[in-house]
Amino acid sequence: MAKFDYDLFVIGAGSGGVRASRIAAGYGARVGICEESRVGGTCVIRGCVPKKLMTYAAHFSEDFKDAQAYGWNVVPGSFDWSRFIAAKDKEIDRLNDIYISLLSNAGVDLLEGRGVFLDRNTLRIGERTITAETILIAVGGRPFVPEFPGRELVITSDEAFHLSSLPERIVVVGGGFIATEFAGIFNGLGSEVTQVYRGDALLRGFDDDVRAMVTSGLRTHGIDVRLECGVEKVTASDSGAYSVHLNSGKILAADQVMYATGRFPYTPELNLEAAGVSMQNNGAIPVDEFSATNVANIYAVGDVTDRINLTPVALHEGHAFADTVYGERPRSCDHRFVPSAVFSNPAVATVGYTESDAREMFTEIKVFRSKFRHLKHSLTGSKQQMMMKLIVCADSDKVVGLHVVGQDAAEIVQGFAVAVKSGLSKADFDATIGIHPTAAEELVTLREPV
Repeated sequence: MAKFDYDLFVIGAGSGGVRASRIAAGYGARVGICEESRVGGTCVIRGCVPKKLMTYAAHFSEDFKDAQAYGWNVVPGSFDWSRFIAAKDKEIDRLNDIYISLLSNAGVDLLEGRGVFLDRNTLRIGERTITAETILIAVGGRPFVPEFPGRELVITSDEAFHLSSLPERIVVVGGGFIATEFAGIFNGLGSEVTQVYRGDALLRGFDDDVRAMVTSGLRTHGIDVRLECGVEKVTASDSGAYSVHLNSGKILAADQVMYATGRFPYTPELNLEAAGVSMQNNGAIPVDEFSATNVANIYAVGDVTDRINLTPVALHEGHAFADTVYGERPRSCDHRFVPSAVFSNPAVATVGYTESDAREMFTEIKVFRSKFRHLKHSLTGSKQQMMMKLIVCADSDKVVGLHVVGQDAAEIVQGFAVAVKSGLSKADFDATIGIHPTAAEELVTLREPV
């Protein structure tokens, strides 16, 4: 008789947890997984996928305007928020069903509820208690809203997907990728948008040229970007409108206030102390290169570890965990040169070092940069520019950073990320013939360092 109910039990059925459980079950492990919300996690249910659908919807207003410059007689129309939300929800339901089927077809038991540790091998899920030889924590993260007067009046990205109507005026607080993306989304859908951020440029952690381009680009699209200021309090009127009081003394009127000021690892109420699992001050679970915690049979992957909080990274970590523990194929997670994108307007995609980080990392670097107007806008008259930037280690000639701002940035960088990850040199880029006319060809035609 088996000593435990499961060989592996996974807490959290998001991207990393589902991938790990499926792969482990494929190796013959008896696997269970629990989820307190919907299967698919943040990315599928309340993150990447619905947000990208909203981004597509938001871009149509710009596309309609551009179409007129190309000879199309476009009849002015209006945006139906309710119809879009219904279509978006239908697609999320479909993906949720697919994830449930993936688990079922792999032979993974799905339990509803939040897993709470009783000891290192025992979990309570609702009224049920289960035991497992190995436990994987994959609970992800949740939006963080700081304490301030009126905190209860604001929404986060979780609620933004389910608003009953499109706000006429919205204040988005934060300067990271979520805040910047939603500022562009609401702007494109027709809302009057003000973005408030305490820093001197949006997208902290990104390359300085990227930050400047995006901040300028948002303003070009009509977003009121207010930097170096914060919110002191939010008040509500009897009519349902809100007043956002800034530390500059200004007061902003809004129909909705959205906070996107960061996320925290979703470890509260897991009772990790009962299992002896260490946590960092922000609630993140420290792990080694094989996603192992300080407790021999307990592992963690994804945003809860606060390494690189991206869905493909969680998938990679979950797969590597299953290969290592159950597939007799030990492999660590390589977090170097991970590409990422921001679906703002203008969009951003990047892989490798920023210019400032590269200057600290390497003795000498060369920087190649080009700013230009996309061919599409030669007829539309738009002043929106694109930027391409390469950062090269002077000693090795390897391209160690690549940054794109503008149309199709993510699609462009996904391919070039293979080259950067593979350690290709600037000479290799120079020897590659570009596809003309494209914006991406600029990355293989940059010749003079700035």
